[in-house]
Amino acid sequence: MNPQPLRLRLTWNDTATGDCRSPILELPIALGRNFEAMPTTINGERVSRILLKSSQVSRFHAVIATEGDSIIVTDTGSRNGTFVNGTRQTRCILANGDMLQLGPCAIAISFAVNSTETQSVNSHIFFNPQTNGLDPALWPQIVSPLPQTNNKGKGEFPPIAFLHANQVTMRSLQSMGLPVAEVDWAAVGGGLGSLIWVDLLRICGVKVDRIAVLGMEEQPYARYRRLCLNSQIPLHERLRSNSDACPDNIWGWPPYALREAWQELLKGRLIVSLKLMWQVFAEPTFAETYTPRAGNVFDSIDRETARIGWNQMFRYGRVRGIRKTDDGRYAIAYSRSNADHRDHAFLIAKYVHLATGYPAIQFLPDLQEYREKTQDFESVVNAYESHDGVYEKLEARGGSVLIRGRGIVASRVVQRIYEARQRNTNIQVLHLMRSAKPQGNKFDRAERQVENHYEFQPFNWPKACWGGELRVLLEKAKPELRPQFLSDWGGTTTANRNDWRRIVKEGLSQGWYQITFGEVEKVDRDSQNRTVTYIGEKDLKGQIKLEADFIIDATGLDAKVKTSPLLEDLVAHYNLPLNGLGRLSVNNDFEVPELRNTSPLHGEGRVYTAGAITLGGPYAPVDSFLGLQYAALRSVESLAANGAPGVGKLNVWRSIVQWLKWILNKSPG
Repeated sequence: MNPQPLRLRLTWNDTATGDCRSPILELPIALGRNFEAMPTTINGERVSRILLKSSQVSRFHAVIATEGDSIIVTDTGSRNGTFVNGTRQTRCILANGDMLQLGPCAIAISFAVNSTETQSVNSHIFFNPQTNGLDPALWPQIVSPLPQTNNKGKGEFPPIAFLHANQVTMRSLQSMGLPVAEVDWAAVGGGLGSLIWVDLLRICGVKVDRIAVLGMEEQPYARYRRLCLNSQIPLHERLRSNSDACPDNIWGWPPYALREAWQELLKGRLIVSLKLMWQVFAEPTFAETYTPRAGNVFDSIDRETARIGWNQMFRYGRVRGIRKTDDGRYAIAYSRSNADHRDHAFLIAKYVHLATGYPAIQFLPDLQEYREKTQDFESVVNAYESHDGVYEKLEARGGSVLIRGRGIVASRVVQRIYEARQRNTNIQVLHLMRSAKPQGNKFDRAERQVENHYEFQPFNWPKACWGGELRVLLEKAKPELRPQFLSDWGGTTTANRNDWRRIVKEGLSQGWYQITFGEVEKVDRDSQNRTVTYIGEKDLKGQIKLEADFIIDATGLDAKVKTSPLLEDLVAHYNLPLNGLGRLSVNNDFEVPELRNTSPLHGEGRVYTAGAITLGGPYAPVDSFLGLQYAALRSVESLAANGAPGVGKLNVWRSIVQWLKWILNKSPG
């Protein structure tokens, strides 16, 4: 019997979609940006081809093939080079566990003798069922839209007839015996995206009684604030945001820096006030980029919600389904149930705004498996769930921490551990990264700075993505080209903060902070109840074991449509197209055109959206403060142009009058 041919498993995170790819392929394997440029055969053997969508990857970048008993990777004359374990190579023998880097794509190499292994995919966080680990703000999306028994025992909610209908009638809704309210405008989500859209409607003349906001928490920043606190950003710490990115003020003036400088001046701190002004005018060349304090942002939002009448518009509700009506509007089925009683209702609106945020928190598959097997919710934690106990135990008795991920949350966790070390120096940090980062992302002549395998950028996207040439380029690009641009501009980065860079350098020099690389095979625990992370060693010799008292997953959030039952139901029911990143496909004004609903009685109803669920469309920084404001401006501008009742255009005169009302803290009217 002939031995089975040696195959390679190539594992990488798709830079366009964020999905984990892990195919097992026969050799030879060609890698590049364009299928047409890559050969179909080499020396008579059929080629497996891997498409990597990035302009930093050449059309035919590299090939992996056998030569004798060796597996060789050869760079085929690429512009940006092929790196093996962080070193640039033109031709190199590959060993099991090696890491290839082509442009922004880090690809783990592992040997396999068959193709029966299952593909690794990201999973969602497995929360401790005995705690309040499941974020209430996620319930509108996590809870299935399938029917639930109502409190009156008269059937199910939403009714099967409602869920199966493409259009529902007002008579059928009223016959169900449940409350039915009618408004013109409905904001679904109740978070910052909803606030900014509603704020702009109010500024443009829409009255409070014609708007309804459906959400689970009255404060629009409640979930965002909780995620900040969980990821170790207390109220006095600074967010990764710009001075003029003001969710409470669409004009961006006065910006946060000026407000903070004024407050410091009132306290008699002239030097501090001047330093803040210098920081803004000199950033980023001569001074560190200014970012606002979290507490100041939340306080300013409180002021704005009171000014526009947010509490009068807000309705507690968990949205279960949305359907078109036969009169050109939309019926929103939502649950008003709480711990004390069960209650359901319908809301009818002509214009709907979807800003449901991130439906879920990502959790690495191996850590998910560990939790499910051990029920250990103290040693292995996610940076976005409450885990203050980790730092309290470290401060009390010392210990070791393994950090996964290297974005801005990981940087903040390192800072928090550094603060714990001021109380107890018996704390060690092992930072596990999938691969080395020898060079930063490139686009044209620009290249990001890299230091100690951290890639630096002041904000999560290049600044030109918000209002400069990159914004225009993406908006004009064909949909199929947008993922490539987003891949080149995006990626995992952290802020270029002097204190964070100093902490890493200090930790490396003193030996309490170490960086290591590898592909995790599994996570278990030893006889002393310490976590053990197994990493495959090269040349099939065995495994490397990383022992730690705690593991912190800082790999981020998940915004794919499939993780939100509400959005997934809409997509499936109305056959909505998804963009190249698996998010909602929207027009340049952030409308979902396939959901437009026209009737002779009420005219044309429209559905708009904003936030992370639109990434992959005409705008890159969709989940930033300015990104939410941009989406709101484009959608409300579209409504005014199409004659939506009660929406005035934000012309110069209206803008000046409304800005003065904002300054004086007067209602928009």
